[in-house]
Amino acid sequence: MSKRDEYEKRVEAYLMPVMEKNQFELVDVEYVKEAGTWYLRAYIDKEGGFTVDDCELVSRQLGEWLDREDFIDDSYILEVSSPGLGRPLKKEKDFKRSLGEQVEVRLYRAVDRQKEFTGALAAYDEDTVTLRFEDGTETSFEKKDIALIRLAFDF
Repeated sequence: MSKRDEYEKRVEAYLMPVMEKNQFELVDVEYVKEAGTWYLRAYIDKEGGFTVDDCELVSRQLGEWLDREDFIDDSYILEVSSPGLGRPLKKEKDFKRSLGEQVEVRLYRAVDRQKEFTGALAAYDEDTVTLRFEDGTETSFEKKDIALIRLAFDF
């Protein structure tokens, strides 16, 4: 297990009881390096949306726990926030909740000269994701070929 995976799993394990106690949903935890800076991000949500106070509560509890445990070697910035409108689908519950919803799929390599597809999430399993397009046709993609899959949104 990589250091990144270990950090994410430990933080997720700590946050699960906090989420249950407050009736929040832990959408994702990620430890990523961007522009030379490490970020530890926890994405949370709750029915009806969460507030700044909810975010502060989780951030404070998580920050205090991280200070006590002190298991992350690098310096990092802690962020607790909403997954946003373009919420990525990563876990089984994300796919289940999004069946029938419009999603965007970005592939690592082009298929028929196209790397981005938008359609209704028609089906999924451990290895594939199937989109239904407006014309009624369906296409399946191997999950290993998908760089990003998230809810689509129109402005």
